[in-house]
Amino acid sequence: MNAECSDRLLANPSCFCGLHHVALLALVSLAACTSLPPAATQPKSMTQAVSPALETPLGKAVGPLAAGHGSDSGFRMISAGIDGLTARIEAIDLAQRSIDIQTYIFRADESGNLVVEALLRAAERGVRIRILVDDGETVAGDEKILALSGQPGFEVRIYNPLRYRGHNRFRRGVEFLFNKARVDYRMHNKLMVADNVVAIIGGRNIGNQYFQIDPASQFGDDDLVVTGPIVPRLSGVFDEFWNSPIAIPAQAVDQADTTPQALSEYKKQLAQYLQRLDAKRVAGAQSTPNSSNSPNSSNTPNTQNTSSHPFLDIGSGRVTWRWAPMKLVYDSPDKKDVAKGEVPGRLIYKAIADQANAVSSELIMVTPYFVPTQDEMAGIEHERERDARVRILTNSLETAPSLGAQSGYGHFRVKLLKAGVELHEVRALLGSARGSGQGRAISRHGNYGLHAKLYVFDRKISFVGSLNFDQRSNHLNTEIGLLVASPELSGEIAARFEALTQLDNSYAVTLGDDGKHLVWTTQENGTLVHRRKEPARNAWQRAEVRLLSLLPLDPEL
Repeated sequence: MNAECSDRLLANPSCFCGLHHVALLALVSLAACTSLPPAATQPKSMTQAVSPALETPLGKAVGPLAAGHGSDSGFRMISAGIDGLTARIEAIDLAQRSIDIQTYIFRADESGNLVVEALLRAAERGVRIRILVDDGETVAGDEKILALSGQPGFEVRIYNPLRYRGHNRFRRGVEFLFNKARVDYRMHNKLMVADNVVAIIGGRNIGNQYFQIDPASQFGDDDLVVTGPIVPRLSGVFDEFWNSPIAIPAQAVDQADTTPQALSEYKKQLAQYLQRLDAKRVAGAQSTPNSSNSPNSSNTPNTQNTSSHPFLDIGSGRVTWRWAPMKLVYDSPDKKDVAKGEVPGRLIYKAIADQANAVSSELIMVTPYFVPTQDEMAGIEHERERDARVRILTNSLETAPSLGAQSGYGHFRVKLLKAGVELHEVRALLGSARGSGQGRAISRHGNYGLHAKLYVFDRKISFVGSLNFDQRSNHLNTEIGLLVASPELSGEIAARFEALTQLDNSYAVTLGDDGKHLVWTTQENGTLVHRRKEPARNAWQRAEVRLLSLLPLDPEL
């Protein structure tokens, strides 16, 4: 079977040249993908974060403030997607020494291009840029990001890279099938650090969906912009991952997409995109910032292209920070070996479990996926036995990004409700934009989904980070986040929860009179509606989830 034929297997069944060819492809892949690509063993430089750059605009703006707050760190929460994009671009434009980006997904779409364009400007003024990306969820076009490794001032590394560098589902699936022990292990962290004095951490990847500017799909999420003593600790975690054995330089893994020609072509596409930006907006979407909005630009900002400027005044020191004790919680890069007890290290889920088990009055959970372990389920039941209020907001079937994860979640709903948990599932078509992170114009498309990972413990301590409440996050993904001892932040997250759980934005899930079947209650046009059939996009979606629920998938979800 030639390469062209194998690349079209899923799209064109007539391309099958016989089952023996499929078997042959599987055997070849099995022999080839039992380890990292051969070039991944080449030596690489071991670099570290720069020391906090207090003489830069960022350092001068926040250094004196941080000095007055002792061991506490400053924070601002960003719930609006477009503000998350703006904050990143403005932080990059203010940086003078270094930018470190660690992310699960870095799309080369409109928003990704804007981030890249800002990074290229930074590199031109001498800023060192390190980008660490995962390889598990890439789609066609994302390989353009790897071309940046050829730009002076840039280095790009891939965490646990796949050997197959294309995006054909069948060939990628074969690699996952025969090399599951390695390939199933992914880096889910999201972090950006500028000059080692300001960082952005939370649940957002880089891409249109995550900044809520895509009419076809919007993911509500949150970031914390932080400064103070916590930032060098975050840089230390970045360095752990950057220098780990399975963070491989892009040129060593993907020679085709890291050539000078690939970089030149990407720059040409970026220039064309920027020329079209003001003339062609994403239809029906919230607008995106462009290069004219940069604090370092001499052009007049186009206020029609931005919703707000959460970061714009930081260089002047006029930003209002809130200050609180923070605890950094994260998984070591070699998490699976730490979990086995083979090496020392850190595991995030233990820290979160300890915090949840200490709850006395209320636990609020916002998570896109809810697939607990037996111990976690027992912990929730124990909290209810102690009369602690447990409130959960997650995705409904109609908003679910992953039907597999949704099928796992379905196993726990009746048990949760019988324990007295208050269960809410967000709607795809929001009745109002309150708490959603986006405006009414984009909400009208009816493609909202939950992506935030927020936990509030007794309204005193909150978690913001990348950790979903599922078994994949516990065992197969590395994660990172902050525990913030701030009643103010806890109140802000609780207010967001209250807005999204209003009946015009979500379904209240309860047990029917028989104590076995579920009822979904919502509000439509001012009228309460009780549904006894699970809300879904279509009947096929329901059928697929029922089928998946029969399979023993929970440890993978």
